[in-house]
Amino acid sequence: MKNKKNDKNIVTFRKRYPLNDYFKSVLTVSGDSIFDLIESFFGVEIYARNSGLTISSPTDEQLGKSIDFLDKLKLQHHRGTYIDFSLVNNMLHRNKSDSTQNNSWNDDFDLICRNKYGQPVQPRTSGQASIVKAIDNSDMVFVNGTAGTGKTFLAVAMATAWLEQKRVERICLVRPAVEAGENLGYLPGDLKEKIYPYLRPIYDTLQEMLPQEKLNQYHETNQIEIAPMAYMRGRTLKRSFIILDEAQNTTIAQMKMFLTRLGEGSKMIIVGDSSQTDLNAKQTSGFFHAMQLLAPVKQIKQIALHKNEVMRHGLVQDILNAYETIE
Repeated sequence: MKNKKNDKNIVTFRKRYPLNDYFKSVLTVSGDSIFDLIESFFGVEIYARNSGLTISSPTDEQLGKSIDFLDKLKLQHHRGTYIDFSLVNNMLHRNKSDSTQNNSWNDDFDLICRNKYGQPVQPRTSGQASIVKAIDNSDMVFVNGTAGTGKTFLAVAMATAWLEQKRVERICLVRPAVEAGENLGYLPGDLKEKIYPYLRPIYDTLQEMLPQEKLNQYHETNQIEIAPMAYMRGRTLKRSFIILDEAQNTTIAQMKMFLTRLGEGSKMIIVGDSSQTDLNAKQTSGFFHAMQLLAPVKQIKQIALHKNEVMRHGLVQDILNAYETIE
């Protein structure tokens, strides 16, 4: 961000963008780095003014896009989203991919819930919005997405919201422990301690959604239950929000067993990544097999998330692109 006037021979379009002092201080939380990102991405120049910003651009199109982006940031701020360098960087990466697919940041998506910090949790791409809609309208949803697309986070956020709203009586979190061959008996501790390392990503999301005291209470009353795939056999899960994470690591027999646990009043979300599996070469993934087999069943929804919807650090998408090139 600059503090002097630009060369009039270069700039053909200029517009004043008013900012209140508080929002201006939010944008400058990382020094001028947020403005540097916006300048570099849209090819504009931003100047500090007492009453806000002045944006200069060689084209009217670039000027309009940069102003639209600032409007999105302002709206997110008003909704309580914490604005920082990482958020802006990720939004710009998704904005870049929107030139070919409609997966950019959208401000009109409905609020799912607020996390324990009071910040809004909502879909950030059209693909994520499709997941929310599918969960609302279907009792079984398959979500296939590459690493970092927020598929597990969104599923856990939805489950938490449904539990808090008493739309279900409990959350059941399931993950295959492929590395231990589903034989967890040799590990120390009780069932929770044995399976904890495999469910850590889901725990991290739960800890972001709920205060620790409430999370402990839900665990103690068994309203949030953890279970390895091997312990699901013979059960019928009623009035539950059931999430199977890392589903690509299930065998066909395991997937069949799991899917038939669905009981009355329950939602079942099967989350996996078709680009990776830890099964040995001779085993067919139950995740891929089930999606193909059940594709004709209209009541079962299937949602695909793509690498241009990565929600982690902006560099993750670049890393995925690089590996995809050599593969």
